[in-house]
Formats: sequence, structure tokens, C-alpha cells
Amino acid sequence: MEWLQHLNRALNSHPAHVIEPGDRAHAAVALILEEQPDGPSILFIERSTNENDYWSGQIGLPGGRTESCDNSPRHTAERETREELGLDLSTAQYVGRLSDIAPGGLKIVVSCFAYAVNHHPVLYPDYNEIADAFWVPVREFNDPARRSHVKFLVRGRLRRFPALRLIDDKKQPLWGLTYRLLRNLHKVIHSTIDPDVCLYKE
Repeated sequence: MEWLQHLNRALNSHPAHVIEPGDRAHAAVALILEEQPDGPSILFIERSTNENDYWSGQIGLPGGRTESCDNSPRHTAERETREELGLDLSTAQYVGRLSDIAPGGLKIVVSCFAYAVNHHPVLYPDYNEIADAFWVPVREFNDPARRSHVKFLVRGRLRRFPALRLIDDKKQPLWGLTYRLLRNLHKVIHSTIDPDVCLYKE
């Protein structure tokens, strides 16, 4: 698991920037990786369609908002992963924490914690929340054909955001907060990992 050892070193040599949420909501997600012979893969989810969910139908990472029962944001990420996918991260290798994100226009702070598993775990998605869960090899992120954009109305203005089409049978690309988290991870590890196996090339 040489790639993951590099990642662990990179994350621990770049302490995460932690943002206190204050009056904003706080959410946490889990970045789950598995080392394969041809490189690492990342576990993504597709959220179920729900008119009451701001992120309805989007591609992202397992996670959700912090609740009063959570001891820490990391506990939130682990609890939400267990509830959404039936995956217990207590048996996974904790790799490190990425810097928090506080997106403009949304009163929320998002924390991200990385884990490694030795093999594809059996998943039990809660289909009320999760429409699908799937693994994507990191090498796919380097394919220029997978780069795209999405248009989204922000405060009455139509804006374009960079996106990645992860797999061919998913109409919804990955964009927004999850895209930013992957970009931040790429920046952290770019100097310590062979660029050919980085998350994606700028």
C-alpha cells in the first residue's frame, strides 16, 4: 500500500486547516480508499432523489451533518457512513484529515476524513438516502474526456462549475464540494506522489 503510505505522510506533513463553524451548520464526510494493483480507488455515493435534500441526486462522499450525539466531526463521518452504507470504519485504517471547506453562499462547514480498506467491503446502502455506491479508480480522473462543467443558478446568476464525469452510466457528474475536496487532496499530495497517479491533473 505504498500510495496510501505516501498519502498518510502527505496529510500529516500538511496539518489540516480547521474552521470553527460558529453559527453555521457542520457536516463531515469520509474519503474511503482501496489500494488495487493498478492504483487506488475511491468510494462514491449517489444520493437518492429527495425534494427536501439540497444535494438530492448528486454524486459525493458518504457523510452528513453533525448531531448532538457526535463526539467530533470524525465521529460524524464514521456514524453517517455506517448509517448510509452499513460500513463500520472502526476497522479501517485512518489516513488523515483534509482542510475544512466553508463554501460561499452556504452556511455550512464541511470536514473530510480519509480512510483505507484492504478490500471491497460489503455495503448495505440505506436506499432512503443512497441510490447507489460505487468505486472509481483514481487513474480515471486523469482522463481529459471526463472533465466537464455544470451550470447552476447562484443568487439569480447562472454560473459554471468544473466537474468530472466519473463513470459512463451516471448522468450526474461530480462537482461542487466533493470536487473541491478532491482538488484540495490533489494539492496536498502532488509534491510527494508521482504526478501520474495524482487525483487529477490541472
